[in-house]
Amino acid sequence: MDGPLQSSPINMEHPTALRLTDVGFRRQGRTILSDVQLEIPTGQRWVLFGPNGIGKSTLVSMMASRGYPSQGVVEILGNRLGKVNVFSYRHRIGLSSAELARAIPEFEDPLDAVVTAVTATTGRWRDTYSEEQYALARSLMQRFGIGYLEGKTMVRLSEGERTRVLICRALMGDPDLLILDEPTSGLDLGGRETTIGALRELAQAADQRTIVLVTHHLEEIPPGFDHIAIMGRRGETGESQVGADPAAGTIVYAGPIAEGLTSERLSQLFGMPLEVHERDGRFSAFVR
Repeated sequence: MDGPLQSSPINMEHPTALRLTDVGFRRQGRTILSDVQLEIPTGQRWVLFGPNGIGKSTLVSMMASRGYPSQGVVEILGNRLGKVNVFSYRHRIGLSSAELARAIPEFEDPLDAVVTAVTATTGRWRDTYSEEQYALARSLMQRFGIGYLEGKTMVRLSEGERTRVLICRALMGDPDLLILDEPTSGLDLGGRETTIGALRELAQAADQRTIVLVTHHLEEIPPGFDHIAIMGRRGETGESQVGADPAAGTIVYAGPIAEGLTSERLSQLFGMPLEVHERDGRFSAFVR
């Protein structure tokens, strides 16, 4: 990264929310991501899909301005990562992820874990918030079926409850870019469907918010998400050879979700004969 970091005005009319060009990432001598190309226009609802260990979380950290590529260019809301001070636009990004969950103090009240998103902090200290801000936090928690958690501590929550707290936190600042990394992870059937229903409402809202949902389960994609970026290992089919480092992850398809989630494509991605089904905007897949 050459040159000083700058803080510049944000162009609210920028037509592209995310653009990744020739992005690669290496860690401890191993190439995790290679030749990633992706452009997500403002206001669209996308799914980032792929098997475990393909590099989705690494890509998410870059999209959320919390990680940097080893090569290539990442542009977020019109700002080039590494060229513009991330704190000048990070408040416009709502993030729910396991990494962020680990940063929240274990004895924090879930209500405070949500409301502190206003100041982009984790953990209450001397900061104060208005009654209106607390009312919004409570409203979000009710919307996701966790209003009863107020007054408890994060350490005593189930994984599913903690996940929904993070989704509420991600929405608290009314972000222009919302990134949800495995938002239904750890939920039971009832919690999953409550969360998917709320996410469907977000996806179908008539606004210009850009949403990226990350998952490796087809059945957890809510209706209303109409584009998908599928990650795979270019040139490979199925699992890598035992004992060998897997090939780097990359984007192997980006476009309309119905054209991406085909039986042929997923069979090649997972190395087994899969049959994809779609019903009322919900997807599933089974071995033939």
